Amino acid sequence: MIITKVSAQKRPGRYNIFLDGKYAFSAGEKTIAEFVLLKGKELDDEQVEKIRQFDADAKASDLAAHFLSYEPRTIFEVLQYLKKHEISDEAANSAVNQLNELGYLDDRQYAKLFIKNDLRVGSDGPKSLLRKLTQKGVDPEISQTELDEVMDEDWIEVGQRVIKSMIHQAGKLAQRELKRKMKTKLLMHGFDGGISSEIIASLDLEDDEDLQMQALKKQGIKAYKRFRRYDESECKFRMKKYLFNHGFSTSEIDAFLNGEVINFDDLAEY
Repeated sequence: MIITKVSAQKRPGRYNIFLDGKYAFSAGEKTIAEFVLLKGKELDDEQVEKIRQFDADAKASDLAAHFLSYEPRTIFEVLQYLKKHEISDEAANSAVNQLNELGYLDDRQYAKLFIKNDLRVGSDGPKSLLRKLTQKGVDPEISQTELDEVMDEDWIEVGQRVIKSMIHQAGKLAQRELKRKMKTKLLMHGFDGGISSEIIASLDLEDDEDLQMQALKKQGIKAYKRFRRYDESECKFRMKKYLFNHGFSTSEIDAFLNGEVINFDDLAEY
């Protein structure tokens, strides 16, 4: 078969190859240069198949490299991207293997960078990072190995970023309630109970009697407004239950209900 025509496509860098006057296949610039596909060149079936395979591999490699140029990716993400662009499995795997050999695609290195970035500016704990990396196709064993390299104290700053916005609630919530809410939030961000306790302790939220009394007053008034429609006995019973559920001790609740924080008869003014 003889190449009778080589014409440019509308897509930059792609060309149509005609053999014996009929369209045969398309090829990129890299393929054209590799096989010197010029008008008048003779090709047999074996050469045509070799050219097509080379072009498919080149196209897959170019697409993958373009995808990686924006940010690091996992092998799974690259394969999914190539599949979306209708690249064959054979060509996609060839491109991934090539990039892996060149050091541009490495799931272990990706996991290291992902964890390092979280430690620097993120808000995910170890469990959350493991889940996210697994969703990105990283082998859980690889992710866990890299996570195990991180010392417990290195998670402190990450955890502090998660709950720093809650510190202003001191004086509005009981210390015990505030710490419980903080711990719940940390658990939701993938920190285990032990590390969560260390993070909260690092904030140095020592029991401040003034802030605790301020919180007791605020929550006590809130409870009164909620239950004042009941008679005094029922109102106090419900208030006591409310304040206990919000982290105040029995002695603190009794002090409020006995008028030691604010005169009970004056609550109606609030």
